[in-house]
Amino acid sequence: MLRVGLTGGIACGKTHVRKLLAERGAFTVDADTVVHQLMDQQTELTEAIGERFGRDVLAPDGSVDRKKLGAIVFSDPDARRELNRLAHPKVIAEETRLLAEAERKGVQIGVVDAALMIETGTYRDYDRLVVVYCPREVQLERLVARDGLSPEDAARRVDAQLSVEEKKLYAHYVVDSSGSLEDTERRVGEVWDSLLRDAAA
Repeated sequence: MLRVGLTGGIACGKTHVRKLLAERGAFTVDADTVVHQLMDQQTELTEAIGERFGRDVLAPDGSVDRKKLGAIVFSDPDARRELNRLAHPKVIAEETRLLAEAERKGVQIGVVDAALMIETGTYRDYDRLVVVYCPREVQLERLVARDGLSPEDAARRVDAQLSVEEKKLYAHYVVDSSGSLEDTERRVGEVWDSLLRDAAA
């Protein structure tokens, strides 16, 4: 199985690209969904988060109140690093398990969608890296519109990640999502054809 990392900046359109790849036959894993599953019930991870960030970030059922936790980690780089240190090993273990299961079933291409793949160095675990790109000003516009954030909060969230310009430098393939949906879909089709050739090789 060809293992493909899919990454890009916040509000660049990774989710849309992942869905387009799934429609073409890829097995896909969304790191955010994995994180949410690990945080939406009482687990070792939620206990560790409660110990590190205070019981206030936990709901009565032991799950994480992601809004409260987000307010902390997006305003404090050290807190964000600490959360990543706690969460990433468990998330990566689950992603690895899901890919191995798909490979046993004969899947040809497995895609993991994760925002911080380059920042954490896990992009090295994949055969190919696809970066979804749009200019920073488009990211900010989309983030304000999508999440109802103030321009200042949107800028803080964008700047908490490596810039999309830098992420592009690591890519085997870039999908520019700043044009129309049709343009993005056309480019995803080209990347998919390339990935099929890579998998066959």
